[in-house]
Amino acid sequence: MKVFVTGATGFVGTAVVKELLAAGHQVAGLARSEAAAQKLISLGAEAHRGDLTDTDSLKAGAANADGVIHLGFIHDFSRFKEMCAVDEKVIETIGEALAGTTRPFIVTSATGVLAQNGIITEQDRSESDANPRVATEKAVDRIAAKGIRVSVVRLPPSVHGEEDKGGFIPILIRLAREKGKSVMINDGANVWPAVHQRDAARLYRLALEKNADSGTRYHAVAEQGVPFNIIATAIGEKLGVPVVSLGPDEANAHFTWFAHFARFNNLSSGEATKSALGWNPTHATLPEDLTGNAYFPAEH
Repeated sequence: MKVFVTGATGFVGTAVVKELLAAGHQVAGLARSEAAAQKLISLGAEAHRGDLTDTDSLKAGAANADGVIHLGFIHDFSRFKEMCAVDEKVIETIGEALAGTTRPFIVTSATGVLAQNGIITEQDRSESDANPRVATEKAVDRIAAKGIRVSVVRLPPSVHGEEDKGGFIPILIRLAREKGKSVMINDGANVWPAVHQRDAARLYRLALEKNADSGTRYHAVAEQGVPFNIIATAIGEKLGVPVVSLGPDEANAHFTWFAHFARFNNLSSGEATKSALGWNPTHATLPEDLTGNAYFPAEH
């Protein structure tokens, strides 16, 4: 199968490209720079020039492929709503290119889009527009209603691993270094689900090959909920800085724009995904990566 992949040179995308190639698929990765193109070529993939705002390039990439995996997202949190609208447009554009076919289209969303009490499952849908990221799944539902064979992989707040340079864990580590303390909000009992980068990559491949019914949701969740206090404590111990509990107002000042994510309480299940795809995570857990060398190679 020839697969068109957006976000192909990102943290998760690189692992997905490697996973697809290892399984015998061909890959054309969206490349917006010469450096990205060369990285894809070095992996054994084809570089497809363009970016997420280039509708002609997106249509051509999708039209020339047997399936599409959309991992790209512009991580400009100062313009988050606008970036979510860009994602919505990308999904609609690729959907147009796949109209009249049964070629699979895998879209990336997040478990954090859903805010509710209790455990979040693959069957849950957001009933609120409070989080602009909901636009992604609403776009999926619109093109699914038109007969596009589209499914969603929801990633948890932490996709972790040795190559993680821009995810939530590196942000927490950087803040702890800069401010001399590793912070949790109140008792840090809120939880983040998590998955290792390579386990997530395998899930994307399995979802693509399954070619499930339109609108299917999958959860890339290996650990249902890692307490934030465990994350903060591991970071503090590795850096040799105190682990501090702050109230909501102080935490807002400490985390600034990241406070929203630091207070995530996002208990999520991946059991239906494991059953449907035969997906069994085998790589390190988030606590194992934090207490090992994945994020602190220089210190230990």
